[in-house]
Amino acid sequence: MIYPITAYGDPVLKKVAQPIEKGTDIKKLVDDMYETMYNASGVGLAAPQIGMSVRIFVTDGSPMDEEDEVLQKFKKVFVNPTILEETGDEWAFEEGCLSIPGIRADVNRPPKVKIHYFDENWNEYTEEYEGIPARIIQHEYDHLQGVLFVDKVSAMKKRLIQSKLTDISKGKARADYRLRFAK
Repeated sequence: MIYPITAYGDPVLKKVAQPIEKGTDIKKLVDDMYETMYNASGVGLAAPQIGMSVRIFVTDGSPMDEEDEVLQKFKKVFVNPTILEETGDEWAFEEGCLSIPGIRADVNRPPKVKIHYFDENWNEYTEEYEGIPARIIQHEYDHLQGVLFVDKVSAMKKRLIQSKLTDISKGKARADYRLRFAK
């Protein structure tokens, strides 16, 4: 099932998501999240972006670079994740978000991340990622913390995009996928 993407301005995007009870059958949710993400041409999708305030996100970096073997293998499900550490000198990279259509901006993030999580079968992992996979993880993890990429841009950039953000929050936005606006 393809869900509409929750647009900027909906309170669910600013809430800290709740853990999923260990052992819960989440396979249908995972399939739906992937289907929704692919329909919107995304590389990551967090549950708050489909209106669910629970701690799960999915990733698939393969659309970003067909030549990059690391990104081709970066299709993962992260359930109840905890970032244990972020290391290295922060670097800027232009990010966008399915919940904030039409806006992109440079965001500074550390290049390496160590994360503890479960997969959709409740297997437990602690892994390290770097580069673009680390950035995708950090961006999606932020969604679970109620943080959006526009919360991390410079004050000047925030002022420049504020009117577009206001328009999105009022339901004035277009995308190639269905959006769900706050009521």
